[in-house]
Amino acid sequence: MGTSVTKQQVLYAIKQRKSNVLLFLLTLLLTTLSGNGVWAETPATAPTQLKNLLTQVETAANRHEVKTVMGFYSPNFTNSDGLNRTAVEKGLTQLWQRYPQLNYRTELQSWQPQGNGFVAETLTYITGNQQRDGRNMKFDGTMRSRQHFSNGKIVRQEILSERTQLSTGKKPPTVDVNLPEKVRPGQQYNFEAIVKEPIGDDVLLGAAVEEQVRTTAYTQPKSYELEPLAAGGIFKVGKAPRKLGNYWVSAVLIRADGVTIVTRRLQVANN
Repeated sequence: MGTSVTKQQVLYAIKQRKSNVLLFLLTLLLTTLSGNGVWAETPATAPTQLKNLLTQVETAANRHEVKTVMGFYSPNFTNSDGLNRTAVEKGLTQLWQRYPQLNYRTELQSWQPQGNGFVAETLTYITGNQQRDGRNMKFDGTMRSRQHFSNGKIVRQEILSERTQLSTGKKPPTVDVNLPEKVRPGQQYNFEAIVKEPIGDDVLLGAAVEEQVRTTAYTQPKSYELEPLAAGGIFKVGKAPRKLGNYWVSAVLIRADGVTIVTRRLQVANN
């Protein structure tokens, strides 16, 4: 007979739901210099100014130097999720205090000149291991976004795609996720979070959560109710909201020896 999931694991997973959403903020804030992948210019032709800026931001992020990172943001910075420069600085300060061992790597994908600056695309990868509350946590995040630069400052950012995973425990579930990046309003879509290891006699609990991406969601995420899962994962048919915008779709999976929380960004758009 498999070991049952403990109350402490359930409470810990609920607590980590907030940590996971806060880490999205950190991923978002440090996804610097990005775009939509449909540009004429390749990374090889990028100007030295852009390459140097990428290196400087990545270095400051890895050193967790808030003031240095903020020097690259315009006072009038705006973000597609509703964040401004003040929110960015506050978020960085709080999150680096809580997670002091995160590492960043940015890859330039493409770019093009625009006015007194340029627009560019990158993928930013964030990884880290952290001891917290007597448990080891592992974080992996990838984000693609579009950034607009003017006179060497970031003035506008649009998040295009986002993938994050937070896991803890001796053997957290290994999860494969299937979710479209974009759907039309009211369209049905499939969301699958499949545990790759055999479950056997273990108890597997899980929940799926959808919430609109908005400023308050970074610090006040939705709660969820865990349910026993008869199959090896979560298999849901969702219906996209009628309201256009970006949404987080998350799966929480708990077994006796570990917890995994995975989240993907879903865009609801007319095209």
